[in-house]
Amino acid sequence: MEMEAVYMSSNEERGIEGGVNGGEKQVVVVANKRAKKFSALVLRFLALVLTLAAAVLLGVNKQSAVVPVVLVPTLPPFSVDVTAKWHYLSAFVYFVVANAIACAYASISLLLTMANRAGKKGFEMIITIFDLVMVALLFSGVGAAFAVGLIGFQGNSHVQWKKVCNVFDKFCDQAAIAVGISFVGSTLFFLMVLLATLNLHKKH
Repeated sequence: MEMEAVYMSSNEERGIEGGVNGGEKQVVVVANKRAKKFSALVLRFLALVLTLAAAVLLGVNKQSAVVPVVLVPTLPPFSVDVTAKWHYLSAFVYFVVANAIACAYASISLLLTMANRAGKKGFEMIITIFDLVMVALLFSGVGAAFAVGLIGFQGNSHVQWKKVCNVFDKFCDQAAIAVGISFVGSTLFFLMVLLATLNLHKKH
């Protein structure tokens, strides 16, 4: 009888310890899920802010300057007022539109992600696919704007394109800042894709 009592008490202690350890593991798992979801929401919010800032910075970018024009070498040049605007270049238009789309998507996906408390796999997969589309869209916009901006800074002697950033310095600086901000925003979308892919891989 004493042996049975000792055996039953030891089993009860193991059961209690197992229950405690299982409860602690469950608490840790829930805490990890909440931390991952919170970090994803923070990344999505930052991507929203950065893409909005990039679109606004280039969308309001404008500078006027007086440029001397020489028609006849023997005559003195005359001054012409010239204005640089973002919509004069198709690459900048594409950049602004791409960031506006990414910003709108980030706001919608942020609300949907906050509403998806259950963490459905199908929903997470759809969001990941759209995040990947935003990565491609933003990187292409950044590449197009960077290429045009580089020509503006350096020019191209092979096709006789002169640099213009020595005249429109403020316009070029603001465009460069917008491109840099958009690049950071696209990187955040890429990080969200990586995190979502790792989470889906762990679940499977």
